[in-house]
Amino acid sequence: MTAPNIVFILADDLGWADLGVYGATDFKTPHLDRLAAQGVRFNQAYANSAVCSATRIALITGRYQYRLRAGLEEPLARYGGQLGLPSEHPTLPSLLKDAGYDTALIGKWHLGQPPAYGPQRSGYDYFFGNHHGAIDYFTHKPGVGEQFGRDLWQGSEPVERTGYYTYILGDEATRYLHERKSSDKPFFLSLHFTAPHWPWEGPNDEHVAHSIKDLFHYDGGSLKKYGEIVEALDKAVGQVLQALDDSGQADNTIVIFTSDNGGERFSKTWPFTGQKTELLEGGIRVPTLLRWSARIQPQVQEQVTATFDWLPTLLAAAGARPHPDYPSDGQNILPILEGQLADDAAHTDRTLFWRYNSQSQRAVRQGPWKYLQINDNEFLFNVVEDARERANLKHHQPEIFARLRQQWEQWDQQLLPAAEAIYSHGLSPDIQADRYVPARLSQS
Repeated sequence: MTAPNIVFILADDLGWADLGVYGATDFKTPHLDRLAAQGVRFNQAYANSAVCSATRIALITGRYQYRLRAGLEEPLARYGGQLGLPSEHPTLPSLLKDAGYDTALIGKWHLGQPPAYGPQRSGYDYFFGNHHGAIDYFTHKPGVGEQFGRDLWQGSEPVERTGYYTYILGDEATRYLHERKSSDKPFFLSLHFTAPHWPWEGPNDEHVAHSIKDLFHYDGGSLKKYGEIVEALDKAVGQVLQALDDSGQADNTIVIFTSDNGGERFSKTWPFTGQKTELLEGGIRVPTLLRWSARIQPQVQEQVTATFDWLPTLLAAAGARPHPDYPSDGQNILPILEGQLADDAAHTDRTLFWRYNSQSQRAVRQGPWKYLQINDNEFLFNVVEDARERANLKHHQPEIFARLRQQWEQWDQQLLPAAEAIYSHGLSPDIQADRYVPARLSQS
């Protein structure tokens, strides 16, 4: 079989139950639901972080983001062009490029500003999209006001486009796929949407873009508006999938769809609790789909996975390997998806680790068990039986609790320390009413 094409579609802040196949009821996602029916639906897939750029570093390097200074930021929002993904670090696109692939990023980068950093300094042949963490869907600016220029680029050149950014990215990806039809080289296309990230603008809301005072606009949005943003994302993905069909490339193209972290504000994370910036399941468990019709049968997969697994998995599919000087912390899950495990095992046990500076959070997932620390409070949950993380079993299972706690400490010592200077975005009562701090009793 010839080397497969790869289309990696990354949503931004999409929650666990924001697709129909995962439980969405307030809006419809027919194209992504169809993709799930045609391929693999993962039930225990995790993001490497509860925030965007940190997960993206894990994705592109195949390693814990805490091994790189830029990966400590939660998210990468300061330092201008002084901090980012070092261009000398091997990446998923650079390794695939070495294996004979053409590589392209269409959409969000968020791993450091040019000229020191950028997609084409880290393995992508072609780039169309935005460098910052968010831009307005209509003005294509990373902020509100005349002081901000457009953050929309084709290669190193600024470009102008008119329209809704989600649809612009879908159109650009469609064009790229049709152009690839006549090539004899396989391609790796990273299609990284900004949807459904704020600002809260649907396809018919250009007037909102010219009335808000801040892209965060905490006074905006609604469940209905969020549904419009997700439905637009689904429509754009459907257009891209149709382009693969029309160009005859669908069968031997690996299509992956996932999110960089859990949802926020209007997202549905049932049955989990927590959201973006939190190491509760709702902040790190993400919807994940894969289709490779030529080799992998449709299935519902219970294997525990994390974002950094995609680098060794996709390299194996392409007949390549991680760079020996930068070994991946992830696992090649291709044998699991193809049912090649010995002794009829359905999956392999994993031990995954997280830390998040805001609220001093720590987490370990091992088998069904999850150790969690939030500030001075520690928990042990069986997340297979107790998905909502309610029954704290640390006193019922003290040995498991102590073991996971110690393993986290040992893991943490191998990585860059989380210094006080690191930025960490978190939720506070002034921006979200359900994240309250009980008032101190008044002294009488």
